[in-house]
Amino acid sequence: MFEVGEFVVYGSKGVCRIVDISHIDISGADKDRLYYVLSPIGDKNAKIYAPTDNLKITMRKVISKEEADKLILELPEIELLWVPDDKQREAKYKEVMRTCDYRAWVSIVKTLYLRKKERTAQGKKITALDERYMKAAENELYGELSLTLGIPREEMEDYIKDKIKNA
Repeated sequence: MFEVGEFVVYGSKGVCRIVDISHIDISGADKDRLYYVLSPIGDKNAKIYAPTDNLKITMRKVISKEEADKLILELPEIELLWVPDDKQREAKYKEVMRTCDYRAWVSIVKTLYLRKKERTAQGKKITALDERYMKAAENELYGELSLTLGIPREEMEDYIKDKIKNA
């Protein structure tokens, strides 16, 4: 069980802070059930109520600074997630995004970055599907790394490039 004050990654909502663990009095909610009250980092006014016994949505602790540093250095070795068929690709990306696996997010970002480069070289634009999943994976990855490393979100891409270049 997580504790109040901890940062967690919650499903597709990204990094959240646990602000309370309690029973809630909301219409339709089980009053006997215990809930995490989550505050998403990107939206301080939002609240998410997640049952503490929910097994359907992945929730995990935010990675440590050591894990983040290691991940960044391992980025060049992380494999691509190439799926040639558009429909299968979308299904795979959805599945991967639900896992809250930061290494899988890296695979999506790397794959779609290369795909974007290839399409641009051919005079084509990135597809809306690729753009959507690239942004989603970057937001999840950079949001978590930003919090863990204490680096502003908008500086994360340059920070990663510099770390890899100087490794």
